[in-house]
Amino acid sequence: MSVILGIDPGSRLTGYGIIQRHGRKLHYVASGCIRVTGPSAQPYSLPEKLKRIHNSVVELITQFQPDEFAIEQVFIARNPDSALKLGQARGAAIVAAACHDLPVAEYSARSIKQAVVGTGAAEKEQVQHMVMALLNLSKRPQADAADALAVAICHANTRSF
Repeated sequence: MSVILGIDPGSRLTGYGIIQRHGRKLHYVASGCIRVTGPSAQPYSLPEKLKRIHNSVVELITQFQPDEFAIEQVFIARNPDSALKLGQARGAAIVAAACHDLPVAEYSARSIKQAVVGTGAAEKEQVQHMVMALLNLSKRPQADAADALAVAICHANTRSF
C-alpha cells in the first residue's frame, strides 16, 4: 500500500488530492483546495500566500502521512509574472515535502491529462469526469481538487511500487 499526495499549485487556489494505491487499485482518501486569497479589502502579500501554502501542505503531510508526493510542473504562461508566481507556489509546496523527506515527482500538464484521460489535450471537465470514474466518486470534485487527484493518479500509474 502506498499513499500519494498530489498537488495542483496555484497562487490563489492550490488543489490537493490524496489517494491510496493497493496493488493496481486506486482508492480515494481526501481532496480539496488551499485558499490563499485574503479578504478583498486586505489581500494577502505574496510571502503570506507562500507561507499559507507551505503550512497547509505540512498539515496535510502530518495528517495523512503520504509515502509519495507528486506535483504539476510549471507551464509557460503568456504572462511571465503569473508563471513566476506559480513557480513560487510550487516551491513552497515542494519545500514542505522535502522537509518531510518525501520523494518529489513532477509531471507536465500534458502527461497528467494523457495518463488520466488518454489525451494530452483534454479539457478540465474531461479530467474531472475521469477522476470520478477512476476513483469511483459519487460527485464531481472541484476543478483544482480534481486536477490534484489527477496528478496523484498519474504518479500512481507512472511509478512502479
